[in-house]
Amino acid sequence: MVLVTGATGHVGNVLVKSLLQRGEKVKVLVLPNDDMSPLQGLNVEKVVGDVRIFEDVKRALEGVDVVYHLAAIISIGGCKKKLVWDVNVNGVENLLKAVRHSKVKRVLYMSSVHAFAELKKGSLINEDVPFDPNETTGVYGKSKATAALKVLNATKNGMDAVIVCPTGIIGPYDYKHSEMGTMILRFLYGKLPVGIEGSFDFVDVRDVVNGAIMACEKGQKGEVYILSGERVEMKWMMDELRKISHKEGPRRLLKKGTAKFLAHISMMNSMLKNEKAIFTPYSVYTLTRDYTFSHEKATQEFGYSPRSISKTLKDTVNWLVKYYGIEILKAS
Repeated sequence: MVLVTGATGHVGNVLVKSLLQRGEKVKVLVLPNDDMSPLQGLNVEKVVGDVRIFEDVKRALEGVDVVYHLAAIISIGGCKKKLVWDVNVNGVENLLKAVRHSKVKRVLYMSSVHAFAELKKGSLINEDVPFDPNETTGVYGKSKATAALKVLNATKNGMDAVIVCPTGIIGPYDYKHSEMGTMILRFLYGKLPVGIEGSFDFVDVRDVVNGAIMACEKGQKGEVYILSGERVEMKWMMDELRKISHKEGPRRLLKKGTAKFLAHISMMNSMLKNEKAIFTPYSVYTLTRDYTFSHEKATQEFGYSPRSISKTLKDTVNWLVKYYGIEILKAS
C-alpha cells in the first residue's frame, strides 16, 4: 500500500494516477474540506486528516509500505508565513515521527530547488549545493530547506528516505491553478498585461512524477535528486505560447527594477481582490537569478529523461483550453 499526501495537488493527482496505472494500491491523506475533483473516479482509499496533526498522520500510515510526502503550502508571495511553516516543517516532523512507529519501508519526500543555498547569479545548481535555510530567500524556500534537513537527519538515524527537488512545474491536469498554470491561463484569457525579463528551469509535471517514482524505487537512501527540465527565457516562453494558442499575449517584458517595483503593487492588489498576484517580488527575484539546474545525477542513476518544454507547453495549453472551454482561433 502506498500513501500519497498532497494528493489533490498538481503533482499529487498525476502521481496517484500513475501509481494506479502501475497496479499499486493507493491511500490518500486529504483535508476535511479538500476538493476531491482531481481524483474523481479513481479507486483510492481516502483518509481525512491533516499533516499538522500527528494522530492523523499516524492513522494514515496504517498498513502502508511506501509514503510519497507531497503535502506543502507553496507561497511565492510571502503571505501565510505561519501556515507555510506549520505544513511544510511541522507536517514533515509529524510524518517522520509517525514513520518511526510504523511499518513503512521507504519515504519519498518532495522538496524543491528553492531549498538549496543560493549561489551567485548565473551559477550551476546540482546536488552538491547544500540545503541551508539561512542562505535561502523567502519563507517557502526556508521552510523546504529546514524540512529537507530534518529528512536527511532521519536517514542518518536509520530511516530509509530519499529526496527529490523539482524546478518550476508546468503541465496538464492543473485543476487547482499552480503558479505557472495561473500565468498561462491569464495569457489565454488576455489578462496577462506584461511579462518579466529573465529565465528559469521548467519541468513537465509528468516527468516530475516519473522521476519521483524512479527515485523511490531506485534512488539511494539519504540521497537528493534534482528533477529539472529545461532552462528557458521568459521571452521565448511568451513567443511559444503565442504560436501555440494564436493569442496575442504580452509583448512587453519588464526589466528587474521596474518589475520589482510593480510586483509590490501587484501584491497589494491581490490582497484587496483576494486573488493570486500576477507576479511577486520573489518571482521577480527568482527569474533574474539565471540559474542552471542539473539533473545529471538522476539521469545517470535511474534514467531520468524529461521531455522538451515546447511539448509541455502544447499539452498544457490544450488541456486548459479543453477543461475551461477557452476558444482558440486556428491558424489560417
